[in-house]
Amino acid sequence: MDLSAATPEGFRAVLGLDKYVRANVDPTLLTLIKLRASVTNGCAFCVDMHTTDALADGENGRRLFAVATWRESPFFTDDERAALALTDAVTELGQDGVPDDVWDKAAAIWNEKQLADLLLAICTINVWNRIAVPTRKQPPALV
Repeated sequence: MDLSAATPEGFRAVLGLDKYVRANVDPTLLTLIKLRASVTNGCAFCVDMHTTDALADGENGRRLFAVATWRESPFFTDDERAALALTDAVTELGQDGVPDDVWDKAAAIWNEKQLADLLLAICTINVWNRIAVPTRKQPPALV
C-alpha cells in the first residue's frame, strides 16, 4: 500500500509533524532517535534512510552502528544516552509506561518544551515505522 496515495491528507498530516520535529529537535539527537526506534521496530526502510542521510551529513559510521548497543558503547554523551533511553522506553511502551528514572533523567537535561519536542520526535518516527513495516516498504536496491 502507498499510504500517500491512499490517504493524501493523512499522509500530509504526518509529514507536518515530521517537519515540526526537524525544525525543533537537535539534528544529531533526532538522527539517533530515528535510528534507534527504527532498529527496535525492525523497519529496514527507515534504518537504511536514516543511516544513509546521517552518513551524508557527516555522522560517524561507528556511532551509527553502535546505536544498536548504545548502553555498552562509549560513543555517546550523557544527553544522547538520555534521549536513547527515552526512545527505548517510549517505543517499547510497556504496561507500566516510561520508567520514572528514565523520564527524570531526561527532564533534568531538557526544559519542558524541549522534552515535549523530543517526545514528539520519538512518537513521529514510531508512526513512520508503523506505516513502513505493515506496508512492507523496502529500501532502494544497492547499486
